[in-house]
Amino acid sequence: MKKFNIRKVLDGLKEVSSSTPSVQVGPQENHLIHETLQSEHFQLCKTVRHGFPYQPSSMAFDPVQKILAIGTQSGALRLFGRPGVECYCQHESGAAVIQLQFLINEGALVSALADDSVHLWNLRQKRPAILHSLKFSKERITFCHLPFQSKWLYIGTERGNIHVVNVESFMLSGYVIMWNKAIELSSKAHPGPVVHISDNPIDEGKLIIGFESGIVVLWDLKSKKADYRYTYDEAIHSVAWHHEGKQFICSHSDGTLTIWNIRGQGKPIQTITPHGKQPKDGKKPEPCKPILKVEYKTTRNGEPFIILSGGLSYDTVGRRPCLTVMHGKSTAVLEMDYPIVDFLTLCETPYANDFQEPYAVVVLLEKDLVVIDLAQNGYPIFENPYPLTIHESPVTCCEYVADCPADLIPALYSVGSRQKRQGYSKKEWPISGGNWGQGTQSYPEIILTGHADGTVKFWDASAIMLQVLYKLKTAKVFDRNRSKEDKGSTEASDEDPFAIQIMAWCPESRMLCVAGVSANVIIYRFSKLEVTTEVVQLLEVRMQYELNDIESPDGGCGGGEQTPALPTPGASPQTSGPPSHPSTSSSNSDGGNMPCLKVRSTPLKQSAGFQVDLVVQLVWVSGEPPQQITSLAVNSSYGLVVFGNSNGLAVVDYVQKTVVLNLGTVELYGSNDPYQRQPRSPRKTRQPSGGLCDINEGSATSEDRCKSPTSAKMSRKLSLPTELKPDLVLLSVCPPRGANPLDHRDNSFSRSRSSSVTSIDKEAREAISSFHFSEAFARKGDSALTPCLYVGTTLGTVLALAITLPPAGEQRQLQPVIISPTGMLVRLKGSVMRMAFLDSTGSMVPPAYEPWFEPNVTADGEEREKVRKRRPVSVSPSTSQDLNESQYAVVCSEKQAKVISLPSQTAISKASITETSFILRADVVQMSHGASLACFCANGHIMTLSVPGLRPLMDVNYLPLTDMRIARTFCFTNLGQAMYLCSPTEVQRLTYSQDTCENLQEMLGELFTPVETPEAPNRGFFKGLFGGGSQSLDREDLFGETSSGKASRSLAQHIPGPGGLEGMKGAASGIVGDLARARIALDERGQKLGELDERTAAMMASADSFSKHAHEMMLKCKDKKWYQF
Repeated sequence: MKKFNIRKVLDGLKEVSSSTPSVQVGPQENHLIHETLQSEHFQLCKTVRHGFPYQPSSMAFDPVQKILAIGTQSGALRLFGRPGVECYCQHESGAAVIQLQFLINEGALVSALADDSVHLWNLRQKRPAILHSLKFSKERITFCHLPFQSKWLYIGTERGNIHVVNVESFMLSGYVIMWNKAIELSSKAHPGPVVHISDNPIDEGKLIIGFESGIVVLWDLKSKKADYRYTYDEAIHSVAWHHEGKQFICSHSDGTLTIWNIRGQGKPIQTITPHGKQPKDGKKPEPCKPILKVEYKTTRNGEPFIILSGGLSYDTVGRRPCLTVMHGKSTAVLEMDYPIVDFLTLCETPYANDFQEPYAVVVLLEKDLVVIDLAQNGYPIFENPYPLTIHESPVTCCEYVADCPADLIPALYSVGSRQKRQGYSKKEWPISGGNWGQGTQSYPEIILTGHADGTVKFWDASAIMLQVLYKLKTAKVFDRNRSKEDKGSTEASDEDPFAIQIMAWCPESRMLCVAGVSANVIIYRFSKLEVTTEVVQLLEVRMQYELNDIESPDGGCGGGEQTPALPTPGASPQTSGPPSHPSTSSSNSDGGNMPCLKVRSTPLKQSAGFQVDLVVQLVWVSGEPPQQITSLAVNSSYGLVVFGNSNGLAVVDYVQKTVVLNLGTVELYGSNDPYQRQPRSPRKTRQPSGGLCDINEGSATSEDRCKSPTSAKMSRKLSLPTELKPDLVLLSVCPPRGANPLDHRDNSFSRSRSSSVTSIDKEAREAISSFHFSEAFARKGDSALTPCLYVGTTLGTVLALAITLPPAGEQRQLQPVIISPTGMLVRLKGSVMRMAFLDSTGSMVPPAYEPWFEPNVTADGEEREKVRKRRPVSVSPSTSQDLNESQYAVVCSEKQAKVISLPSQTAISKASITETSFILRADVVQMSHGASLACFCANGHIMTLSVPGLRPLMDVNYLPLTDMRIARTFCFTNLGQAMYLCSPTEVQRLTYSQDTCENLQEMLGELFTPVETPEAPNRGFFKGLFGGGSQSLDREDLFGETSSGKASRSLAQHIPGPGGLEGMKGAASGIVGDLARARIALDERGQKLGELDERTAAMMASADSFSKHAHEMMLKCKDKKWYQF
């Protein structure tokens, strides 16, 4: 990418805003409009990120706050609470997150990264921030452990050492467990990196350390020596305690689990190979794949759960990754759709020394998050309420609509709720922490995502949340069984032949159009009623670009037959008798009129929601595959859909199911073509096609079809008029779809422009890049507004077409729509991206639309008639405008923007937006204070300009580098909202509105809510008396500077985080929060004092009994010698 020079751009923008010659100002037009939008109305900030965390690497759960944290390979941190509460943070270094540990119920989180840094995050503020960081320089971090209610974090390293960090000050303690002290002196080999650290649930002074090589050490923190060592000849992946602290379990690289008694050093008390086949002769079972993680969870009234990932036998090739749940004698193997990254068992208690009572397992997969209900038979999964399915099939395009009709989201929700799967757990979603924000932003927002498998998803995006509403499968319209020959092709579009390329949607009428990668357009109507469509209605359109070929005498036809002459343009089309069907003779080797996909011929059951109304397909012409559709627009008031590609454009009337216009780009210009196009072939070979196609499938036998008309090199000679007169309508009879055998299809369907186009021709080829329907002054000096279609091309031209519609009602069904080119409006540098119209006050002119009505009305004739006669609502400025009142056309290309005054067609302002880069997305948007032009540039700048004056209002260097996915999915919408796909699985939303930025803090959810920590398990009198139960340890005494000294300064560097001050602000947000905290603190204090009384009484009782016992022992042993004991 060229180096971006901001000074040049700013200079260019300054020129625009000052009255230099580059701003073309009409006589008295420019100063008539007072522009209300100022630069202080704009501010750019990220709002929220939705979707599945891309490339996850680690996970943690706070069992008291009920918050889930997920870390990724790019250093991102995603926090999830109750549905609607989620948060995204990013480590600056971008290194992978290898481990996460919550400070349970403290509103803090520790993250360990692959760059050997440890960070403490404050979650008590709406946007979490780092309070402290510690960067290790001499050792690599491999494992961390933070015991519940402890402030000392153990950090294991690759060298096999363990360091201790105080999480409050984030300083290293001088206490270090060296690997050579931990292992036996007799062992000569290094034990490998530390893969596990945890303290004994009933004795905080005992630490179990797992080394990769297979050695496990029980370390006594006080005496600083190893109590016991356990060796096994297979590498260890994970270790888990039984809650009573007398046993632990290890998982190994050969697919075995070993269970050890802490006092039995020699051998494990039990070895299990969960997936190994047991040989009969008592030999060892055959080795399996490594068990990557094991958890050992106990229940009060039943068998313990052993849950593990991995460990499948090697002969299960192609088997999906599994989570195994062993409970008593039953073993359940739960297959997953993707590899398992990590899993956590959710338990009723945060205390490790109590019965765990597991109730769910959270499984983090590479591309999904699954929560399994352990309490129900069959282990059903919970229905996931988070919007994590954005990437179910790769996203190919997006649209974003803010401030859409209020009844739209409920309508989509009601049809979408019927699509839900059954068989989920009946329980509430277990990750339920946090609180929703108190936002006041209330307008409805919808995001549409188009996917590679042909699905379109509708998402409710109101109030910075995201929830799937409805899913439409467009591939249902086509036959999926494709012939063997096609499968040989490895083209991208053959892998995803149904992929969505462009979507055009009219929210008011709920008319939806999608253009697919296989050169097809599907038009949908919305209905609340289910319907069965007997025959999917189909139009086939032939669009061809003339090639500089020598015309063969037989017109390229296989057998050299003469074809019946088609009417010349302007003549009335031949409608007598049915149109001819193309022949399927095997000599027709050019692919004939084949579309790229075959529309299904069987009846189609369509459930409530979007139902297919018409399919339009581009067919192969002269052995050339159809060019991909580059632009698409729909207007429900006119009943028209228009689409264009590098050959030209076609307008389809979906009310009458006909092609109204099919023009090559050159023909739009008439004789006023401004470009030199020498490489073109003579104009006479052009065949205007389209119009009056038969809709039903060609089912006649080959005998009663007439011989094949060839693609476009017809044997007749056509002379087009030199100039297209405004009232000229181009219509001709297009042969309908024939049942061509698939084996004659050229199976090299290409996404790129066709291979036979010469390179010069490629340069000269002009594609259609954008459309805009509007009520406007079609011609220079017009006095009345008429329906128009404006066409933008890749060479920067905007052309106008006037539309003449028949009267509404019965006539609209019968009389043809007439479209006439009215010439060129304006030319700009670069491809035309966006067009919009403003009225004489500078307000945006919304396109005319027809309100939604139920298409599948089952009532009597009168009702039906009412529906048909319903007049479209035209939302345009009053048509009785005086001549001096005008309109403004705003046109934005890849390089510049212009505003043209209509009907005088004079340019009133012009801005050069970028010289060195190009615009990827431009939208004219309605803000709360007026309209503006928003642009996203390939150099990462986001800019807004006023309209019609084109003054620069905001310019922010937002993204330093953009990839194709961002370019393809970036959208601006009204009221200052924007979005793009920041990764294949996540949507990033941002705002460029000052109002939204100011209200954002209120709208964001709270992650931390004050909750009381559950009571510790009751130790029982006898356990306290005889020394059973948990032993407490004064870690402060052990790890503090007084006893263990200072740590080596060169080992790790302490970095204070930016979140310190923000943390203070976050903690002080709202007096209510403070009062709640104070009340809970008092409650806790009272509770602790009460507990202290009880403990004191218990201690006194145990001291009494101890002195009694001691006295008895003394009396007993008074007369014995030492050797008699």
